[in-house]
Amino acid sequence: MTRRAVFLDRDGVINEPVAHPVSGLPESPHRAEDVVLTPGCVEALGMLRGTGAALVVVSNQPSAAKGTATDADLDAVHREIAGRLESAGVAPDDWRYCRHHPDALDPARAACDCRKPRPGMLLAAAGDLDLDLATSWMVGDGDADIGAGRAAGCRTILVEHPGSAHRRGAEEPDVSVPTILDAARHLVGALGIPGPTALEGAR
Repeated sequence: MTRRAVFLDRDGVINEPVAHPVSGLPESPHRAEDVVLTPGCVEALGMLRGTGAALVVVSNQPSAAKGTATDADLDAVHREIAGRLESAGVAPDDWRYCRHHPDALDPARAACDCRKPRPGMLLAAAGDLDLDLATSWMVGDGDADIGAGRAAGCRTILVEHPGSAHRRGAEEPDVSVPTILDAARHLVGALGIPGPTALEGAR
C-alpha cells in the first residue's frame, strides 16, 4: 500500500542557515558546531510524525562540489542534525542529498537529475519507499523546493524564512507560512488528522 509523504528541505526549514564568511549571504552550515535547529522544528516534526506520513528530507548540498567545503564537512553536519532529531524522537524516515552543482570543480559532479528544482530526489524516494506523490507535500523555503515539489506532482508549502537567499518569486506555492511549525499545523488538518487547522496568514 502506498503511503503519503511530507518532503522537507533542510536549511531554512529544519536548521538555520549561516552567513558565508566572505559574502555574508546565508548558506548551509559547514561545521557541526554551527548547527542550530529552527524554532519549533522538533515540535513540528513530532506533529507531522503523528499524521502517519513518511518524513523525507530532500536537500541540495553543493558546497563540496564547488570546493567551499569537503564531503567530510557535510557528513559531519548531517550527523549533527540527524543526531539531534533522533535524540528528540522525531527523526525523519529518510534523508536525500544532492551534492552536484553546474559549476562543480569536478565535471563528474556537474550534471544530475536530483538537484532541485528537478524532482529526482522526490521521485527516487517515492520509488524506494512506495510513496504516493499525488497525496504528498513538499515543504521548503525557496523557489527550487516549490519547483521540485510541483514537478513531482506534490502540493507545496513555502516557509518564508527571513534568512533564505533562495526566494525570487519565480514559483508560487499552494500555501505560504512563516515557520515550519505553521506548516505542520496546516498539514495536520490537510492530511486528515484532528488538530489545529486555522492558519493565520496562509494564502
